[in-house]
Amino acid sequence: MGTKPDWLRPHGAPWVRGPGRTVYDNPWISVTEFDATAPTGRPALYGLVGFKNHAMAILPIHEDGTVTLVGQNRFAFADYSWEIPEGGGPLEEDLLVAAQRELREETGLVAADWREVMRLQLSNSVTNELAVCYLATGLSQADLTPEGDGTEDIAIARVPFREALDAAMAGWILDALTVAMLLRGYHMAREGSLPRGLAEAMLG
Repeated sequence: MGTKPDWLRPHGAPWVRGPGRTVYDNPWISVTEFDATAPTGRPALYGLVGFKNHAMAILPIHEDGTVTLVGQNRFAFADYSWEIPEGGGPLEEDLLVAAQRELREETGLVAADWREVMRLQLSNSVTNELAVCYLATGLSQADLTPEGDGTEDIAIARVPFREALDAAMAGWILDALTVAMLLRGYHMAREGSLPRGLAEAMLG
């Protein structure tokens, strides 16, 4: 990765956390309210959404340069979303094991080769949710039927990589992890970080 440039260094004072009170808790998240001190020295009341899982995101790229996406209705925005396979892995679980399970459960795919390519803070002003993102290649179909978690009605589409990327750039795909990983895949293909044949198939 090289040497971190000097402009990336922190500046100023950090936030100071005072006493915290849990105001909401369920199996997936908690909300804690803190008496805090801002970097400016000003007192502040801060609510933090704590996640009990890592977010897992997998970009599955087939040898012919296509990618597998999943579609489902999402609750928060009451809309339909096409995404790369995603899910959650308990904080104590091995990250790769969690990613492999999510890919298999949502698509029925298994991958011979896995590469962690990014970690992302998804909304770092109010949550501590961390996403761990993998590139999965050497794909094959497992001898099983994809299954959701009991609340998911999932559709599957296998589309050319550039078509998926163009859909994201047109604003037809809004899921942040999907957009980020399609751009990461494009960057890797352009910069020679992927096998030449695969990169050529992706870029078309």
